[in-house]
Amino acid sequence: MDWAGLMRLGLRELGLAPEAFWKLTPVELLVKLGADASRPAFSRARLNELARAFPDRNRKTDHGL
Repeated sequence: MDWAGLMRLGLRELGLAPEAFWKLTPVELLVKLGADASRPAFSRARLNELARAFPDRNRKTDHGL
């Protein structure tokens, strides 16, 4: 994450005090900067897609790989 760039935007563009900047979550900061918050950032369908693409490994059968 580009913290320096986000700090510049938060402190300069939004006029936030440093304390206020650091109290924000990254999502809150992005919303304040105008990011589209109308859709969920992560859905169940996306989680399932990632789980299929990157399945958990079973340590007993993977032999430590």
